[in-house]
Amino acid sequence: MKYLHNIEMRVFSKEDDNEELIIKKIKELFPFDFEKEKLVIKRKTSYGFEDKKIIVFTVFVKKQKHTNLVLKNLFSKLNKEQKDLLLKQLDSRLDETLHFYLRLDKDKLLKNEYWITDTGNCFHFKFAIAAYPHKRDVAREIVKEILNLK
Repeated sequence: MKYLHNIEMRVFSKEDDNEELIIKKIKELFPFDFEKEKLVIKRKTSYGFEDKKIIVFTVFVKKQKHTNLVLKNLFSKLNKEQKDLLLKQLDSRLDETLHFYLRLDKDKLLKNEYWITDTGNCFHFKFAIAAYPHKRDVAREIVKEILNLK
């Protein structure tokens, strides 16, 4: 079943972060061979407060085989408490264009703990829900199905 049109994930790496560990975690979240699938982890250098260097890593996937694999992989690692939290917050996480947003705590994720956060130090996911017809109530039901993937 097609749940999504695409997934965009972003994460910032500050000067004192372990960049290799962040890339390793990205590859765990997107569990396929990037080279073989002709996908890239985009890397952009930016500067934050006091001209501190920040690397922005972005991954964008749109093929159904990729989006479904990422969904299954990600949501199978969230515990019941985290999934219940997402259900409770579903309306605030789903925007008017039917994008569903999710942030995973970066520090915890780098230690293999999948934990929802509202802070900026995170792996930020934007899911474009494939709702037909393009209505909020249809998108809500799709998100509920996604949360039950195993």
